[in-house]
Amino acid sequence: MTNIILLGPPGAGKGTQAGKLVAERGMVQLSTGDMLREAKTSGTEMGLKVAEVMDRGELVTDEIVIGLIEEKLSNTDGNGFIFDGFPRTLGQADALNALLARMGQKLDAVIELVVDDAILVGRIVGRAEEAAAKGLPVRKDDNAEVFGDRLREYYKKTSPLIGYYYHSGDLFRVDGLAEIDTVAAQIAAILDQQQ
Repeated sequence: MTNIILLGPPGAGKGTQAGKLVAERGMVQLSTGDMLREAKTSGTEMGLKVAEVMDRGELVTDEIVIGLIEEKLSNTDGNGFIFDGFPRTLGQADALNALLARMGQKLDAVIELVVDDAILVGRIVGRAEEAAAKGLPVRKDDNAEVFGDRLREYYKKTSPLIGYYYHSGDLFRVDGLAEIDTVAAQIAAILDQQQ
């Protein structure tokens, strides 16, 4: 079983690569956003906590997110887990390490999708323009201003994880701007080395 974190700014391709790992390696993607939406409607004790917090318009605490992750780790079979969108802060990274240790598991690799911000912004704006030209819905955050805010938030809160995982020896870097299959091959090579 291989447990990994995909790390990188919004739009770097984490979701795309996680989808490939699910399809090709039988891993389980743990997206905190998806887990929160699922929990909110589940009717479980944890789900009721999530619904109450979200209905008040508040951010879900790290404790609740760790609880959801623990539920998933305990009740899901697969060839390892992909943490997508978690951890986002150093405190969350410590909490995840403690949870994995408590469950007799470990983190095998943190894979950073390295991207150039200017190219990334151009990619996002281009995606929005393409969707609009085809008459498809455009995400509200697919514009240079809002996306710039998301990037700043990422660098402020999440980028310290790069140093954290580099120091622990778990960090691997891949070119997130390469072709999708090239990025997937780089990730596969890293995972194959960890087994």
